[in-house]
Amino acid sequence: MKKIALLSLLALPAILLASSGHGEEASRYLAQTGRESDFWPRVVNFTIFAALAWYLLAKPIKDFFVGRSQGIASQLQEIEAKLQAAKDEKKEAQARLDESIQKAEQIIEDAKKEAVVLAKKISESNAQELEVMEKQFVEKIALEERKATREAIDEVLSENITADDIMLDEAKVVDIISKKVA
Repeated sequence: MKKIALLSLLALPAILLASSGHGEEASRYLAQTGRESDFWPRVVNFTIFAALAWYLLAKPIKDFFVGRSQGIASQLQEIEAKLQAAKDEKKEAQARLDESIQKAEQIIEDAKKEAVVLAKKISESNAQELEVMEKQFVEKIALEERKATREAIDEVLSENITADDIMLDEAKVVDIISKKVA
């Protein structure tokens, strides 16, 4: 209420003293006041207006700007805190990345060593299997040779010699069998 009353007191002189400054009104003003110009009354009115505006608006404007500067300062502090948190998170992420890179390098080195060991084991295993296969092959060849020899001998004997051609007594048969067994 106080502000409205002061504002109306401030506006009233401006409304009452406003003039167009031309023709009859200028001569009427000269007749009423004895002056040609209303410069000084306007200066006084403006001074009163400025003083009232200062009286009424200085504290709210000052409070507004103080609050605004405090708000900006708090926002700046929040931004700085977020920036610092982001920097800390970046450092942590970089540390985790470096650790992951080291782990990856270690895994690669271990995998290479394991691959070498596995290759060596496989090579040794293959060599042993090859030796066994060679021995089996040699034995099979020998067995097949003996089998072929027996078949050839049996064929030759069965074609050329009959049971009537050979006279064997029991002693010779026992002697032949014992030689075969031994």
